[in-house]
Amino acid sequence: MIMLSILAMTAIVFFSRYVFLEPRVPLKLNKHALRLLSYSSPAILTAIWAPIIFLPKGELSVSLTNPYLLAAVITALLVWKTSNVLLSIILSMGAFLFFNLYLLR
Repeated sequence: MIMLSILAMTAIVFFSRYVFLEPRVPLKLNKHALRLLSYSSPAILTAIWAPIIFLPKGELSVSLTNPYLLAAVITALLVWKTSNVLLSIILSMGAFLFFNLYLLR
């Protein structure tokens, strides 16, 4: 039964992607549907990062002792000022490591 569920979910995901990505399929979305789908990536990304930053141990932590929040603020500032993704990632990972190892023991 579990294997059947896994295969069914695999088929659903594959065919839902195939219908929209295969150019020979005659399915075209209108402007409103495309505009609506353009919001899905930021919404999913926010649903991933927000609990990690604001709920690191399962409870709300909005303080200067939260290394995730401090590193997120630094990352946002770096991306805003430099517009360089690689530099921002490297520097923010270094800041997060610094906060975890030395500053917030």
